[in-house]
Amino acid sequence: MGAGHSHDHHDSHGHSHVPSEIRHERPLWIAFALTLLFMLVEVAGGLWSNSLALLSDAAHMFTDVMALGISLFAVRMARRPADARRTYGYARMEALGALANSGLLFVAAGIILWEAVGRLRTPQPVALDAMLGVAVLGLVVNLVSMRLLAAGAGESLNVRGAYLEVWSDMLGSLGVIAGALLIRYTGWTLLDPIIAVLIALWVLPRTWALLRAAGQVLMQGVPAGLDIDAVRDAMQAVPGVAAVHDLHVWALGSREPILTAHVLLAEAAADADGVRVQVAAMLQARFDIDHATLQVEARHCGAEGLHD
Repeated sequence: MGAGHSHDHHDSHGHSHVPSEIRHERPLWIAFALTLLFMLVEVAGGLWSNSLALLSDAAHMFTDVMALGISLFAVRMARRPADARRTYGYARMEALGALANSGLLFVAAGIILWEAVGRLRTPQPVALDAMLGVAVLGLVVNLVSMRLLAAGAGESLNVRGAYLEVWSDMLGSLGVIAGALLIRYTGWTLLDPIIAVLIALWVLPRTWALLRAAGQVLMQGVPAGLDIDAVRDAMQAVPGVAAVHDLHVWALGSREPILTAHVLLAEAAADADGVRVQVAAMLQARFDIDHATLQVEARHCGAEGLHD
């Protein structure tokens, strides 16, 4: 009795990585241009107003620019087809882009915290009108960028990293606006570095979550939302299947689950090819796994490798 290889693709669920990445590229370019332009405005405004909160937001905006640039690079690379050296293609560039973005966020948070400690020790006056005006403009830019990236954030780990950058910067702009208004009415200039610290502390746990998600993909962990025990039980419930072993599930990117397994038949006379087709269809229908390599084995017969 032989082994079967199932590698079914369906138009409704198949590997949509290429078209989705093409769809994400234009919003990324627009967000990149807007963010780069405003970062330059914010740096100038922060230097003129002497606001650390504004400069910290500009530093974070710089990481936004870098993050969006990395995301664009990852999108372009991920679109490249598989070749003789990289038979799975370049889909993992998405996770590498997210990994780089998380590193930039950690660096930016560290710089903000370091500068804030100095300002807490030695408070300095700030030009509130410039601080407030630039922060309001920054909020508008961030909201536009978030709107552009919102759809892709749910489909791509790479775009989610860029979206998280912009989202955290949007909160930073809100913090700067609140700080400017409070300083205006209280005169307490220590609010400027305190808000900078709060921005950094808010970013850190979300950066850690992004880093863990990227690491999960790169370490070939089971994709989020998939229970490998549930997958095994469902496979063993297919008529004709006695047991499943050597089961592995991982992903190339955010949405490309791949499965390999050995399927032991209930009896030597069972239809190996029919069982393989049923298992593959069940995996696609219940778990959205379109790429399944199944080696079907008889109880008392050695398995042959049959690969399409």
